[in-house]
Amino acid sequence: MLMRSATASLHERTASAPADATCDVSAARLIDDARALGVCLSDAVARQFARYHAELVRWNRRANLTAITGWEAVRTRHFLDSLSAAAALPATTLRSGEIIDIGSGAGFPGIPLKLAHPSMRVTLVEATAKKTAFLTHICAALDLQDTATLNGRAETLAREPDLRERFDVALARAVADTATLAELTLPFARVGGLVALHKKGDIRAELERAQCAIETLGGALREIKPVNIPGLNDDRALVVLEKMRPTPAKYPRRPGIPAKRPLARL
Repeated sequence: MLMRSATASLHERTASAPADATCDVSAARLIDDARALGVCLSDAVARQFARYHAELVRWNRRANLTAITGWEAVRTRHFLDSLSAAAALPATTLRSGEIIDIGSGAGFPGIPLKLAHPSMRVTLVEATAKKTAFLTHICAALDLQDTATLNGRAETLAREPDLRERFDVALARAVADTATLAELTLPFARVGGLVALHKKGDIRAELERAQCAIETLGGALREIKPVNIPGLNDDRALVVLEKMRPTPAKYPRRPGIPAKRPLARL
């Protein structure tokens, strides 16, 4: 069943922030590391990240949101990795654009990008109900405006007229083949818009296999942008696709098929 929920009211925020001293140290380190990625965070926003982490840890005890919960690992592998996507987003999108995060999970990369660029409009898509519940909660706890959560499969949601080919940028950080991710993201991007996919390691063969899918879905490879995240040395990059023409009406295929049978060149 499809469930839609907008940011909850302020009185629903119940979680407490980390201790002030810990929060100050965490905020200062995050500010420095984000600056290395070209992202400027204020003290207040960095403290929101610390609260985000505290809520993630609290909810993870019962909802199994992520295997990564320690502050240092979350800071590098979740927060900074998410913020690195800003390098692929046009300045106009960062100021006032509309993005969609496919397979958001615990909110990555959509929520960190929203915290850093609060004037963006963000839609978080997640198929698992318990993770969607966390997304709704954390958006309220952090008072994120113009942020919505959708509980459903990308293959289904991409066929809704108010979502199809609407967004300036579609993002995906999920561990999946590029051909599969192209089918799950390109239908959401407007013509002239972008898709940014988080990847790491040697992806040349994967991109070659995905070329058929990208072209079939109306896209083209725009660039592969290397990203250097402080504390990580694993050849991370953003695969950036440009939406050149409308996606044919028959795509995406029904739920599960893009992963089982990618539109990949053999």
